Amino acid sequence: MTTLAYKPTLDEVLPRLRLLYERRAEDCIFAVMQTPSPALVDFQSRYREGYCEYPDLLERIAFWDRFLTERASIEDDSVPSAYLSELDQGLYGGLLGGGVQFMAHPESGWISSMVKPILSDWSGLDRLRFDPGHPWFRRYLDQLDVFSRAAAGKFGLSHFICINGLNLVFELVGATRTYLSLYDHPAEVRRAIELAYELNVAVQAAFFERTAAPDGGTASNMVQWIPGRVVSESVDPFHMTSVQCLEEWGRGPVERIFARFDGGVLHVHANGRHLLETVAGFKGLKAVFLGDDRGFPKAFDVLDQLQEKTGGLPLVVDAGFERFVDRLDRHKLPGGVLYRVGGVPDSDTANRLMERVREYCA
Repeated sequence: MTTLAYKPTLDEVLPRLRLLYERRAEDCIFAVMQTPSPALVDFQSRYREGYCEYPDLLERIAFWDRFLTERASIEDDSVPSAYLSELDQGLYGGLLGGGVQFMAHPESGWISSMVKPILSDWSGLDRLRFDPGHPWFRRYLDQLDVFSRAAAGKFGLSHFICINGLNLVFELVGATRTYLSLYDHPAEVRRAIELAYELNVAVQAAFFERTAAPDGGTASNMVQWIPGRVVSESVDPFHMTSVQCLEEWGRGPVERIFARFDGGVLHVHANGRHLLETVAGFKGLKAVFLGDDRGFPKAFDVLDQLQEKTGGLPLVVDAGFERFVDRLDRHKLPGGVLYRVGGVPDSDTANRLMERVREYCA
């Protein structure tokens, strides 16, 4: 068993998570306790929300080191890992010549990236190709190496999001033109999806080749840790489309990259919950994180209904501290779920609560 200095109870946590993601713990619950973070408060004092410069990598790894060491005394089901948010959407678009912009997110401590649409029309598609010698790919490999050395023996590196299928098409021509192109330029869209697959496989394969996670699994900002080399995918472009559109344009690319590795996890926003029953049937899908959005019921409040759509698929949901404790007291928490409990006052409270979590049976 691998050890991590910032998770003394790792040898107890990994077997629990393995049971969850192998679907052998449908009567049990799991929890990540989110307590106040001085590292995050410090980040918020130095960054306002919005555009910023490309960050210094040593500053970024110092943030994660401080943030994760603060949690070392919490005996929950978390596995400490740094998320390479700087290599978010911007990496993929940057590799195809897009102008990368960075943004600070004080609520999470992230600095993310994205690009403006790369093509003015589809005539430019033929000139786009993946080049492993591209400066952005070298920057990516450098960041993997810097973070891996700094994290060694202390915490892991989380897989980061694929920008695959229509997600990459969004970066090429923008969201509105993507939807129109499904009808007006379907051949070009399919060629772009092929390019997306090539690009994403190169990026994700390099991640797994240059990083290590405990016990041969994958560290994850979505699901904490999961057995195998598992990618993090998205069906975001389909949240405002029909199930039929997801079946025609989304299922294939997602299942294809899942099959290239050891499966994958997805996140689904609240406005995409109509897709859940279909998504739950994707081959290779290991778990889903259910996001909350303004104007929709919180996943925690309608979890029974959502589980009817997903069957025994492991789910990850956010929960407020008081609501979580109330339902724990009343024995009303569905099993087979990892609860990310926000607003926990301190580590002592978290550890007392985790004793009850580990004893719980749905």
